[in-house]
Amino acid sequence: MLQITGPGSITTCDGTTRRDFLQIGTLGALGLSLAKLAGLEARAAAAAAAAKVDSGKSCILIFNLGAPSQLDCWDPKPDAPREIRGPFKPISTKGDFQITEIFPLIAQVADKFSLVRSVYHTAAAVHDTGHQMMQTGRLFQGGINSPHVGCALEFLQGRRNEMPANVILPVPMGPTGGNLPHGQDAGFLGKAYDPFVLNADPSVANFQVPDLLPPAEIGEARLKRRKELREVVEGAIKSFEASPAAELMDANFAAAYRLMTSDRAREAFDLTKEPQKVRDRYGMHRFGQCCLLARRLVERGVRFVTVNTFITVFNEITWDIHGSKPFTSIGGMKDIVAPMYDQGYSALLTDLAERGMLDSTMVASLAEFGRTPKVNPTGGRDHWPQCWTVAFAGGGVKGGRAIGRSDDIGGYPAERPVQPKDIVATIFHSLGLDPDAHLPGPQGRPFPLVDFGTQPIRELFA
Repeated sequence: MLQITGPGSITTCDGTTRRDFLQIGTLGALGLSLAKLAGLEARAAAAAAAAKVDSGKSCILIFNLGAPSQLDCWDPKPDAPREIRGPFKPISTKGDFQITEIFPLIAQVADKFSLVRSVYHTAAAVHDTGHQMMQTGRLFQGGINSPHVGCALEFLQGRRNEMPANVILPVPMGPTGGNLPHGQDAGFLGKAYDPFVLNADPSVANFQVPDLLPPAEIGEARLKRRKELREVVEGAIKSFEASPAAELMDANFAAAYRLMTSDRAREAFDLTKEPQKVRDRYGMHRFGQCCLLARRLVERGVRFVTVNTFITVFNEITWDIHGSKPFTSIGGMKDIVAPMYDQGYSALLTDLAERGMLDSTMVASLAEFGRTPKVNPTGGRDHWPQCWTVAFAGGGVKGGRAIGRSDDIGGYPAERPVQPKDIVATIFHSLGLDPDAHLPGPQGRPFPLVDFGTQPIRELFA
């Protein structure tokens, strides 16, 4: 039995005082060992040291799981042999580059984004490695799981309001064949900094966000009573609760309660507030409505939103165009995948620009690798990390340009080679984070935000 007699005065049934309770090491009763307490204190100190004034910038990261073909999408080679150039014709854009005919809407907004055509990595040609490096800047090795870029941002700068700082739409990446981390969690920062995950499809009728609803067995009245009881307990031990360590320990509960009871959050996730013509502009499919929801979230204070265009390469048609079943061919990409992406991505850039949000919102369109220069016998292209293309818009990026160049067959960088860690540094740069900042890594050791010497792609901002 625990008797609450007033602030600073707690006595257990055997006569142990509050001071004794803390001194005898029974913090474990609160789920907080001395080691964990020290770790929380170290994290609090690191966050305080690394935090900067809010730059006002946000980021929407579109991750094109499966990996689009650079040759058939962003980097056409019309003079190459047919088995290299593929079936699609290049078209002019509002930028100083060409893309292929499968993206007619995107061509009309090319003045708003720039391409980087010389990305590469030297790790294994499997999806998971690219997912990790493109979202964390590092490969999972030595048991060290580096945090997603949005998780690092939340650790360093926190939330702007009761909305989450970092959101994943619609769900995290699922299996892609490697059984390794995908780089979409907080890694060594701990689960307290994991993203808020939608876990729902915003394009379905009667769309609701599961985590904005109280558990079925707890009505709103009971939820309120639980909060009031907790406030009584908190008042009784407020001298302990005032400590930075305790504040960190309690952050998850407070944030979850604020979110569940927030009118701002409910309104932000409510797509019925949007005119139907706006929803139709984005496309009434999962990707399009996720892009629209990402805009609404950023508009209401979310710092970072990741949109996974696909969830796995196994149960749906994706950018993973091997040609043989169950995968699709290059032609299938044109008919099934490209129209959805063309509509959603172009609508997002246009909408952000019209609302005056593009300058403060980076939109990074990334993928884990490219596709083989030569079309395979089944009419597809296979994994190729030696060269591919990504796109950046907003957040200070100058649009309409192509940075870097691939060789004549789109197989290797010919100018300005770029690695995944440079991509991550570029996102951090747009968000106003200091690349020399450190995170509390494994065993509390300082862990650099990006590897020493890594620089953003400054040409994008010049």
